[in-house]
Amino acid sequence: MHTPMHPTETPTTLGEQLLLLSLDDESGAAKESAKVAPAISAALLVELALAGRIDVTDDKVTVVDATPLGDPAPDTALADIAARDEPGSTKDWITRLKTDATAWANRGLIEKGLVREEKKKVLGLFPVRRYPEADGSVEAAVRQRLDAVVLRGAAPDERTASLVALLHGAKLHRLAFPDADARQVRAAMESISHGQWSTAVVRQVVQAAEEALALIVAVTATTTIVAGS
Repeated sequence: MHTPMHPTETPTTLGEQLLLLSLDDESGAAKESAKVAPAISAALLVELALAGRIDVTDDKVTVVDATPLGDPAPDTALADIAARDEPGSTKDWITRLKTDATAWANRGLIEKGLVREEKKKVLGLFPVRRYPEADGSVEAAVRQRLDAVVLRGAAPDERTASLVALLHGAKLHRLAFPDADARQVRAAMESISHGQWSTAVVRQVVQAAEEALALIVAVTATTTIVAGS
């Protein structure tokens, strides 16, 4: 279920890759967290689809194989979906799993030695946690794959295409490509996201996740504007 690797690259989930892209290497502060959190949650569903564990029909998520994958994050999500009396929608599951999904991704990166956890107090009062980089090799490899596919037109493997689709659906283009031409990046990611790169089931789950993410991001942006007005 993990990304094809360079021989020295630590295997990571799609959610962990999204979190790595969002963390400031030096300070460990999270960027675009309102968009990243639902994207990490959606990544759990994509992982389960890639592994042949779930299907989406009429935007209802159902389990087709309850066999655990051996990774606590997708396995817990799979068990939760299987235990539900009535199938939930993609948006429903992205919302339900959002908090846990981010915590799982954080834990995974710490356990794999890719980030370290630092506990601090803001203004000497409010405790915060930061996750500065401990090993930059995986993030560098992820960015290299994204650059090859999005900026140079290389053919993506299924997991890289899934990561591109999640970034595109959550409008995280600048997180992955802060210095590239925004219009070129969006167009390339749109093309990859809707390309014929996956099985029908995975494509269906990714598309449903993209649509749910777009709605969640739009609602979050509107709420932020209203709150700040």
